Amino acid sequence: MNKGSKLKNSLKSTGEFCGQTRREFLGNIAGGFASVALTGLLSSDGFLSFQAVAADNTTPYINPLSPKPSHFTPKAKRVIFLFMYGGPSHVDTFDYKPKLFQLNDQTVDVKTKGRGGEKSKGRIVGPKWNFKQYGESGQWVSDLFPNVATCVDDIAFIKSMTADSPLHGSAMLMMNAGRVISGHPSLGSWINYGLGSENENLPGYVVMLDKTGGPISGAKNWSSGYMPAVFQGTVFRSKGTPILNLDRPSDMSDGEQRRLLDYLREFNSNHLSKHTDNSDLSARISSYELAYKMQSTAPEAVDLNDEPDYIKELYGMTEKETEDFGTKCILARRLVERGVRFIQIYSGGAHNDDNWDAHGDIERNHNKHAKSTDKPIAGLLKDLKQRGLLEETLVVWGGEFGRQPTAEYAKGTGRDHNSYGFTMWMAGGGIKGGISIGETDELGSAAVTDPFHVRHLHATILHQLGINPNQLTYFHGGLDQKLVGVEGAEPIWQVLS
Repeated sequence: MNKGSKLKNSLKSTGEFCGQTRREFLGNIAGGFASVALTGLLSSDGFLSFQAVAADNTTPYINPLSPKPSHFTPKAKRVIFLFMYGGPSHVDTFDYKPKLFQLNDQTVDVKTKGRGGEKSKGRIVGPKWNFKQYGESGQWVSDLFPNVATCVDDIAFIKSMTADSPLHGSAMLMMNAGRVISGHPSLGSWINYGLGSENENLPGYVVMLDKTGGPISGAKNWSSGYMPAVFQGTVFRSKGTPILNLDRPSDMSDGEQRRLLDYLREFNSNHLSKHTDNSDLSARISSYELAYKMQSTAPEAVDLNDEPDYIKELYGMTEKETEDFGTKCILARRLVERGVRFIQIYSGGAHNDDNWDAHGDIERNHNKHAKSTDKPIAGLLKDLKQRGLLEETLVVWGGEFGRQPTAEYAKGTGRDHNSYGFTMWMAGGGIKGGISIGETDELGSAAVTDPFHVRHLHATILHQLGINPNQLTYFHGGLDQKLVGVEGAEPIWQVLS
């Protein structure tokens, strides 16, 4: 962020201008003691945090990820977003629709819109799994998630989610960054921009991808957009070196590396003192220091040798189908214990049946992906709870959209995309457990009661972290940009405890 942008945000934070225009106000404080007060405002707003060490060595460099105060007392400190890439079918998982069983294989009048365009009729595909009620709250869950079903009293199901796009690329960007076009900061970037990081030895924003690859649009889903690069997500691997290119060269000692980094920092800081609006250089200075610290802390964070066998079993790490996702879930727990602010884990990558995009055979596709994630997700919720971490860790589950109640093709059980109504759920972090809010119609084709947009989900996450979603702004392109858009959005109050 440049000086002008930070100054604008600082002046906004002072409230009234005593009847003066902004230009008159700036003119009056051009000299004298008012400049001292302005310096205090700029410092409290974080402006000076982005300055480098000047040539005189008197202007301190402060990490832009330094912790910042929240707008109000938060209910959650950290977020784990379990992203089911490809679009899990809500009517086959958590949104029980008895009518679909009755109408199986019948052609009915129903309006749908997906990658195949708009249709007014369709052949109903009845769910291939039975539903049962679980917990004291009696929440409906299909046989796809028998382990998650044991945690429903800690979960709030939002069954009337909507999004703007039925296409993977734009829908992914909307779920991750609040827009259907690229170039905007992702959710984790907004959170770390607003709150900073609680630790100096690990990234504040970590992404773990599926073993088959990353999602469509790739790094745009965890980009910092027009914010400084320091706020972007860092990809962690669950096996081997956690971060690629992190290891120190084998022929270099720790002392030699430290002297080299100090030398680089001196040159970069002197250059930055003359170009303080160069956010890329500022981010590079921070990244060098963070990488140096992570050389020792990152391997420890992903070293599971000290985890007892019963914990590994809880996460499904001892079973072939669940080992990979279970490892990522236990790493997420270890990272939140170490103060990482935002963690996103992807189930599904690449294309076709490597993710939840069930266009051909819903049974084969969803059996595969639910089997690999059900036990690890339940293990994560139970482990967080038994350690007293669930109450301060917000867990979010869902994909970029849901799926239609009708078959996509003349034959088969595959379903097309559905952005008109789908299910996501949240747990922990001040969320009411054992509830369901919102409804889709009797076929599950569209939200009809209390529809909620992706912006409302984002607003809820920010609110639980103590951030007013309508006040968290970043000045760019002549506008006060917000994750929840220029119109703003309210949290989903019904799920808040």
